[in-house]
Amino acid sequence: MAERHQWQPGRPAGSRNKTTLLLEALLEGEGEKLIRKAVELAKQGDPHALRLCLERLLPARRERTIDLPLPETKTARDVSMALAYVLQAVGEGRITPGEGQTMAGIIESQTRLLEAADHDRRIEELEKAVGQDKGGRR
Repeated sequence: MAERHQWQPGRPAGSRNKTTLLLEALLEGEGEKLIRKAVELAKQGDPHALRLCLERLLPARRERTIDLPLPETKTARDVSMALAYVLQAVGEGRITPGEGQTMAGIIESQTRLLEAADHDRRIEELEKAVGQDKGGRR
């Protein structure tokens, strides 16, 4: 029978690796000078320094707020209209295709909620109808 070994991590959770610690030690006390030099090079037109400065000052946003007022979605027809509105917004460039896909997913969730509520309503109506039949039959 083969001996079983449990995996053990190489270092404790939360600890930093040796390379990171060494680089931090080398840069200690030099951070301000390096930043000033990068800004100076960026001002002189160095594209790499400019990109570095901009990426640090204005990091790329992963998501943004979408200003796309959708119609109320209480029926299947409303949902269809909302999806058409999203598609139109993507086509006109008001939102990105990825944002449109996200919005469509949210609308799809609303559709499932509407279907579940409709299902519950129908079951209640059937239960009432069956209850009335039993009560009226004596």
